[in-house]
Amino acid sequence: MCLAIPMKLVSREADTGVVELEGVRLSVSLMLVPEVRVGDHLLIHAGYAIGAIDEAEALETLRLLSQLVGEEAGSGEGSNAGPAPDAQGKNEGGRP
Repeated sequence: MCLAIPMKLVSREADTGVVELEGVRLSVSLMLVPEVRVGDHLLIHAGYAIGAIDEAEALETLRLLSQLVGEEAGSGEGSNAGPAPDAQGKNEGGRP
């Protein structure tokens, strides 16, 4: 599964652009989306802009991601699934 983050294109030079999210800037390849313009919202994955989305969709996606991060932070250390299995596939106490 892949995760693409919405970011705004703030500058462009040929097939390379600079995107920004919350003050963080990143240089990305625009080779897959040659039609985009400065000000567009893009989906960024592994250093590549893989698609353009409208501002409303970008903001909603960021809101949902922020909500997920907040829920994960509120759950304590890791998930509630219990201890991770060891190399033999058993949890603490020798239980599978």
